[in-house]
Amino acid sequence: MSEQKLHNTVALVTGTSPNIGGGIAEGLAEVGAKVVCVDIHPENANQCAAEIVKRGGQAIGVVCDVTNEEQVKATVARAHSVYGGVDILVNSAVIFNQKGVLDMSLAEWTRQTSIILTGAFLFTKYVARQMIDQKRPGNIINIISTAGHQGQPRNVGYCTGKSGLLNFTRSVAMELIEYGIRVNSLTPTATDPGESIERAERWGQPIANAQQLRNMFEPFRKGAPMRKLPSPQHYAKAIAFLASADAEMITGMDLRVDAGTIARYWAWTPEN
Repeated sequence: MSEQKLHNTVALVTGTSPNIGGGIAEGLAEVGAKVVCVDIHPENANQCAAEIVKRGGQAIGVVCDVTNEEQVKATVARAHSVYGGVDILVNSAVIFNQKGVLDMSLAEWTRQTSIILTGAFLFTKYVARQMIDQKRPGNIINIISTAGHQGQPRNVGYCTGKSGLLNFTRSVAMELIEYGIRVNSLTPTATDPGESIERAERWGQPIANAQQLRNMFEPFRKGAPMRKLPSPQHYAKAIAFLASADAEMITGMDLRVDAGTIARYWAWTPEN
């Protein structure tokens, strides 16, 4: 991405690991956004910001637990003190814990759904309040998953959280449109790990089992109608579109960047 369609905007991205969130943060910086990189792990928040600055962009890293209201308020205040406010919020924070209803503990369920849903609720609440106080039109984009549209066994917390985030998006879109704030969601799918492996290496966080990770995603690639999987750069391009003036009449929508996986008829595979 080279077109500076988000020039002079400020984007706050939660969950900036070298995987999807970090790729989105780097991609938004490439099209001109100043980025607030937020993660509970200092190495993710700070290294994401450092790499953006290294490439000529503007960014800061902020360490924050997205389920902690005081930390969220402090993060939004920090974005205001450094960059004057927020124009784009990307709720991407998540943890993976593939367990089913029979073996997941209540503590695990609460933590996973809280990061996905409560984190999005808190950041949306305080970023939207700041936008409204500043009379600043803005964009909020929530990261879903194909698992939020379909029933995946033994992944109950993740599926439930992501599905809930879909209707959270629609509800908040209806509430905030009177203030000029558009709210949409983006649905990724199983993501080609190549870009994330390269990013982790570049950030000084090399993945020890990189080839094993590539092999693990091969069945997903074969099952996707396009016979290839998207990368974080594809998600960043889609988010840049949703946050730009090109999408000025779009709100309450879920944009799927999933290589056709949700549209596929369940009994059909590309090999058939």
